[in-house]
Amino acid sequence: MIKLKRILGLFAVAAAAVSLTACDVNRIPTQEENAKRAFSDVQDAYQRRNDLVPNLVATVQGAAIAERGTLTEVVEARAKATSVTVDASTITDPAKFQQFQQAQDGMSSALGRLMVVVERYPDLRSQQNFTTLMSQLEGAENRISIARRDFNAAAQTYNTTLRSFPQNILAGTIHSGAKPMEYFKAAPGADKAPTVDFSGLNNAEASK
Repeated sequence: MIKLKRILGLFAVAAAAVSLTACDVNRIPTQEENAKRAFSDVQDAYQRRNDLVPNLVATVQGAAIAERGTLTEVVEARAKATSVTVDASTITDPAKFQQFQQAQDGMSSALGRLMVVVERYPDLRSQQNFTTLMSQLEGAENRISIARRDFNAAAQTYNTTLRSFPQNILAGTIHSGAKPMEYFKAAPGADKAPTVDFSGLNNAEASK
């Protein structure tokens, strides 16, 4: 009799566990898709910025700016940012994710240095097409910031679910392919204003 009760008790525990996990069996794939959608928004935001850069470069090239090295850096950074291959596995692959973020952070850094250079040319800053581009780039940067924040939130929810009971059981069985996602992090030195060496430019101006 005791043995029968013990068996029945085990069945009851097993049934309760199955019932508990079954009611949330779609939580992991649902949260995974939400995070993937959020990452797509990040990609779209970066693409919007990349699409604006050629017009910015053309506008600055048309101005009488003596310092050209920083403009070249922007062109090279954009080429690198657009050459990185991104697919669904990127958000769960630390190496791919880091490569993607570093390329985009390189674009941000190059643009920041270009803006420092542009500050020395009020005639360029007063041009309507340039101010329009600056407004569009500012909007793109804001979208990037929001999209990255939303992705990090979605990824955190998903990663927490993978580690929480009873979803961790499903993560090891039904959803055995589920992997933790990476997070966007602030680039090293992002808290400091970009610097540009104007010594060569100053010497050139002094020799005129």
